[in-house]
Amino acid sequence: MSSHMDNLADRGHGDHGHGHGGGHDHDDDDGAGHGTLKSYFTGFVLAAILTAIPFWLVMDRVFDSSRTTALVILAFAVVQIVVHIVYFLHMDTKSESGWNMLALIFTLVLVVITLSGSIWIMYHLNSNMMPMSTHDMRNMP
Repeated sequence: MSSHMDNLADRGHGDHGHGHGGGHDHDDDDGAGHGTLKSYFTGFVLAAILTAIPFWLVMDRVFDSSRTTALVILAFAVVQIVVHIVYFLHMDTKSESGWNMLALIFTLVLVVITLSGSIWIMYHLNSNMMPMSTHDMRNMP
């Protein structure tokens, strides 16, 4: 108990354990970098380019296969997500001791599970549906 009281006395009156003296205005800055005008501009330019290229791919029908076009657009979307996370949300492995990154990874895992499960269920429902003739349709309630 006396050790705890000594630590409190060493910090100074009104410190509250935040490393700031009493009476000083302080921001709750966790050390995460805030963007500069240059970084925001870089992020904006990258986001605009990563939007314009898929638009051009679709409008000019660059690829013959729609599946190839969709996969390329998906790749550009993933890159654009990373650009937004880095340049606009300022997330990295150091911000808030890595908890932001852990929350992002958990969210991505849930999204992947939900989307892949939904696509898998819809595909199997479509392939396992029994074909109905018009005769069967007339007998339905």
